Amino acid sequence: MESDLNKTLEALLLSTAEPITLKTLGEVFARHHREAAEAAEEEESDALPMAVKPAQIRDALVALTEAAEAEDKAYRIVEGPNGFQIMTAPAYSDYVRLLRKEPRPRKVSPAALETLSIVAYRQPVTRAEIEAIRGVSADSALNRLIEHELVQVTGRAELPGRPIQYGTSDQFLEFTGLRELDQLPASDVLSNHQIDDWMRAGEDPAPEPSDSDVGLAEDPHPDELPLNQEYAEIEWQKENAESDAAETVVEPTGEEQ
Repeated sequence: MESDLNKTLEALLLSTAEPITLKTLGEVFARHHREAAEAAEEEESDALPMAVKPAQIRDALVALTEAAEAEDKAYRIVEGPNGFQIMTAPAYSDYVRLLRKEPRPRKVSPAALETLSIVAYRQPVTRAEIEAIRGVSADSALNRLIEHELVQVTGRAELPGRPIQYGTSDQFLEFTGLRELDQLPASDVLSNHQIDDWMRAGEDPAPEPSDSDVGLAEDPHPDELPLNQEYAEIEWQKENAESDAAETVVEPTGEEQ
């Protein structure tokens, strides 16, 4: 039964160039089971194939995917955002391209890859946010990514001027071999919280450096005088008080005269 299921799934994937969802595969097996049951009823036969459950289909697809990798077959089974699909192994892609008379694939520049990373982790993101993070203009890189259909317009931000927001496309998931964005590797550098903190810190003025920051001794606070200075201040006040008392002259009253 397992061997027949694997071969059937392989045949279904080979029959179309479009991805097939797990739901569609389950519907195909369910219709086949109903037709087989109707035929058996008409022929009064007890030969009825067992129904195939979605979990069995999923397990069989995983087994086929691992077998294609382990046996280094000329194809790979890839699960993308739109379902499962048989694709040519990377080692033979040039031959297929020449057969189809297609041009060489265009490479993505490092600047475009940096921009694509920011869009992928930060989306939805505006052009100004991308430029604030990269520190350079993002016009050329964004236009190239949109041309490659890796980035698309997702809407407008609720900010003054309603700037355009950008996000990744389904083509991006196929390009990276991901099924969904949650499969992106964790990034401490490009996490949303850290980027927000970094951008807010850039907007706030930097505090002036203190004496200790530049290696100088800090000036003492008036209320925090060293012990010897505090005593010196007390003695100085005492001397002033004694001097004032000595200079005081007591004038005689009229009765004493």
